[in-house]
Amino acid sequence: MARIAQQIRKAYALCAQMLVEGRAELDELDDMGFDVNLSVFTVSQAATVAGVHPQTLRQYDRVGLVTPRRTGGGARRYSLRDLDRLVQAQHLSQDESINLAGITRILALQEENRQLRRQVRRLRKPAGSSIFAADADGDIVEVQRSRRARMWRHEIHAHAREITAGPAQSLPPAIRPAAEAATMVVWRG
Repeated sequence: MARIAQQIRKAYALCAQMLVEGRAELDELDDMGFDVNLSVFTVSQAATVAGVHPQTLRQYDRVGLVTPRRTGGGARRYSLRDLDRLVQAQHLSQDESINLAGITRILALQEENRQLRRQVRRLRKPAGSSIFAADADGDIVEVQRSRRARMWRHEIHAHAREITAGPAQSLPPAIRPAAEAATMVVWRG
């Protein structure tokens, strides 16, 4: 079980790196079957992948800009959604010179638009294309039936060793970018 957890952690690390580099979008990862709300990353991991100081993450949490979930012991855990908000906040702050209050409002509007676009996509799908399940907190969530997502996850698991150790050129084209990103990310358990 720990081995599977490690493979899943590596897959999420690849997704995080691709988000930060702009090679993937949150909705794409969601459509592929990743739980973008799964709290996977510690403060140091999130700071490393996003290229920010851990204190920046703590400040953003205090002002409510990027609010991660907490473990039972109170430690912060960041999700792909949190990392996406962090990257956007950094861009708006540093490149656009927008203050934290403005960033908070912009990110709230972007999230509202994203949710509306997602709802429109869901309403356009034929009946019976979704199933429902319980998430880790016991809440009911919609799970899209996606052959592409299942195939992609299967490829990730089938080539987990190659992703971290082997040359990226030997991998299927669909996961080659993720494998290249894996070599740039170092995680400390």
